[in-house]
Amino acid sequence: MSKTPKWQEQMQSVVGTKGFTCADDDMAPWLTDWRGHYTGAAMAMISPATTQETADILKIANENAISVVPQGGNSGMVGGATPDANGQSILLSLRRMNQIRAIAPEDQLVLCEAGVILQNLHDALATEGQRFPLTLGGKGSATVGGLVSTNAGGTQVLRHGTMRALVAGIEGVLPDGSIFDGLAALKKDNRGYDLKQLFVGGEGTLGVVTAATLRTVPALVDRCVAWAAVGSTDQAYQLFRFLNSRAPQSLEGFEIIPETCLASVLRHIPGTRSPLEGAHRWHVLIEIVRDHPEAQNPRSVTEGLLATAMERDLIEDATLAASERQAEDFWKIRDSISEAERANGPALQHDISVPVPGMAGFINEASPIIEAKFPGTEVLAFGHMGDGNVHFHVKAPPGAQSPDWPREYAQKITPLVHDLVIAAGGSISAEHGIGQSKRTELERLSSDARLSVLRAIKTAIDPKNIMNPGKLVPLASDQSGS
Repeated sequence: MSKTPKWQEQMQSVVGTKGFTCADDDMAPWLTDWRGHYTGAAMAMISPATTQETADILKIANENAISVVPQGGNSGMVGGATPDANGQSILLSLRRMNQIRAIAPEDQLVLCEAGVILQNLHDALATEGQRFPLTLGGKGSATVGGLVSTNAGGTQVLRHGTMRALVAGIEGVLPDGSIFDGLAALKKDNRGYDLKQLFVGGEGTLGVVTAATLRTVPALVDRCVAWAAVGSTDQAYQLFRFLNSRAPQSLEGFEIIPETCLASVLRHIPGTRSPLEGAHRWHVLIEIVRDHPEAQNPRSVTEGLLATAMERDLIEDATLAASERQAEDFWKIRDSISEAERANGPALQHDISVPVPGMAGFINEASPIIEAKFPGTEVLAFGHMGDGNVHFHVKAPPGAQSPDWPREYAQKITPLVHDLVIAAGGSISAEHGIGQSKRTELERLSSDARLSVLRAIKTAIDPKNIMNPGKLVPLASDQSGS
């Protein structure tokens, strides 16, 4: 019988039996990413309940040069929270750290731990007349720590920004076990580098987010959700400019959807129906809100704006949701696109961004290049026109099999898509992060200056490279060897 390693005894003594497991059955659900693209192995799964326990675990890991893979809800899209296959890592689950420590409606702040699920945060804030203005399809499993670590975006970035703009303070644990307490929501702080922002978007490669102070906004008084048809992406952009110039403080959502995506949702998602009669090349989902009683009624604002837009030939047709239920039905169409496309056959999905004024042009120019280079493919491009985020899906030719086709064509199609993105002045990752799926492309397409700074920061803060190796920052010493 092999002797239990000393580090294992030490970690188990820190978190107790409730927070420690080596059982394969217990760990198995957390060793494969949400998309099912990556499966790894781990020596143990550790679940601390406090910041101090997290610090103690990292100190032990650092002293023993044990790799640590932090994980929240395991709902990431790029394999950033999945250990590699060599089985020499520990999985650090933050799910037990799920307390909302304080809500301050008068200051529009909430202090919560990393394991708080986004939907639970929304529900708790609603009772205080507040809301956290970030939402996404995985809100029932995504955690605050994961949202911070990936600098998550979503459909409300247009008005409120990404997590980087919504994080007012951070509590985190560094690789050596020291605790960084930056939770105070300071308006001014000129003590050098903004250390909390190293944790935002850091994907657990510099340390572990244990808590965050987040900015909140007043709960909505009401909203108006509209569905409009436009003839082209250029027309959609002109409509966006028009609405944003007239209602910049209340336009909260502006999503562009091609007819092909709408048709796919209607075919595969039960309970969906087209908001408009007839077929149109492009559709736009618009949300205008009111979060102060004295502000203008969003329905009257939207009616007036769309009437003017119709007069200016910016839209072909439009309808307003008649109820909150119908508003949710409109949003269900947008939120179900990826699910419908999966049912429609294999595809390569790209989360990219370009400058907002260039989004329409990028879709128009990049799509036919890809389709011509790879006959039989079809590009489905949709997303957040207000922030330049394009979900650029390349659908396989009819009859192609999954996962064979994506595996064969990923190394041919994805680099070309990314080349086109860089040529347009964009980014190969808009809101999902780099993880392990985009790390090679990040290295290929980044400037020497960017890579040098990324590597220098990583090496300085985590010299033993124990924090989430093989993710985000390309290092020759990564254990993954990828």
